[in-house]
Amino acid sequence: MNFTDLGIKDEFVNALAKVDITIPTPIQKETLPNLVDGRDAYISSQTGTGKTLAFLLPIVNKIDTSSKNLQSIILAPTHELALQIHEQAQMLGKEAGIRSQVIIGSASTKRQLEALKKKPHIVIGSSGRIVELIKMKKLKPHTVKTIVVDEVDRLLHGDSLDYIKLIIKSTLRDRQLVFVSATEQRESLLEADKLTNNMVKIHSGCNEVTDTIEHLSFMCEERKKPELLRKLIHAVNPEKAIVFVHRNEDAEAIAEKLQFHKLKVVDIHGKLSKDNRRKALLDFKSGKAQVMISSDVAARGLDIKGVTHIFNFDLPAQSSAYLHRVGRTGRAGAKGQAIILMSKQESRLVNRYKKELNIDIKPHDVAKGKIFSIS
Repeated sequence: MNFTDLGIKDEFVNALAKVDITIPTPIQKETLPNLVDGRDAYISSQTGTGKTLAFLLPIVNKIDTSSKNLQSIILAPTHELALQIHEQAQMLGKEAGIRSQVIIGSASTKRQLEALKKKPHIVIGSSGRIVELIKMKKLKPHTVKTIVVDEVDRLLHGDSLDYIKLIIKSTLRDRQLVFVSATEQRESLLEADKLTNNMVKIHSGCNEVTDTIEHLSFMCEERKKPELLRKLIHAVNPEKAIVFVHRNEDAEAIAEKLQFHKLKVVDIHGKLSKDNRRKALLDFKSGKAQVMISSDVAARGLDIKGVTHIFNFDLPAQSSAYLHRVGRTGRAGAKGQAIILMSKQESRLVNRYKKELNIDIKPHDVAKGKIFSIS
């Protein structure tokens, strides 16, 4: 079965072929017919399985390029994810004349208003800023045919849920609603059910860690973690590695320490400006930097080619967060390693991941530049 068999127009099949995508993934095979038919849907699948194209292809497939009307809104929790979706939309729609625009809360409203004069068919961004522009009458959502909520477990609660309800209410009743995530939480599913009409649920390995990832743990005192991290990076010599930390200031401090030891490192976190975050991400994607120190900003949905290692410097409290973090490696069948730096107090979290995600995390140590198992 190919993309044409699934109802996708030749111009978009050809755009995919130019980036060597010719065979749909399992989640795409199941999703595309439902979305092309206009059904509301809740899509949950493992990280790295092609969910972005699964919802983008049906959107571009029905864009009327002869119209200047806004036809789709895609909501994402971070600027980085919104940009990634935008890049995919541009790749698909460039030859067809489909215009897309990123609208995010941390950016200049004035610049966004200027960009909207180009009459995008697709707007991608944060729910709060999009509501703001709707209230200013600068965005006219009554022509929107599809609304997508990506990373629903981050967005279907609190203020974000209120904003999403306002956006939905401002569109026509017959518009299509699509909810997407790598994890499935009962609360999000219930909220999505309330907002939709006969929503189809499409599941493919959600709440699961891909079996191409090897999980290693290293025990040390909290204060010794920076030195252990340096030793581990030198030992594995990753092609690309992401190091996850909790606090913005820790991302900066750890990056400085690793740079002192001649490692090519960038850091990305919530306190950085939009432009600095974009530059850090571009340097990492291009290979100018080997290591990216990140808060959980980069754990949601980002697809960065060649990430071979994930380091959990600080451990997340929830297993679902661990799943999202390690999902940045081992994508599309590639192999990856997820490395945990843990104190004795954090061993209970590792036991939780093992139990709730059904994964094997093997204890290791490092000495003289070599990693060895101690199990």
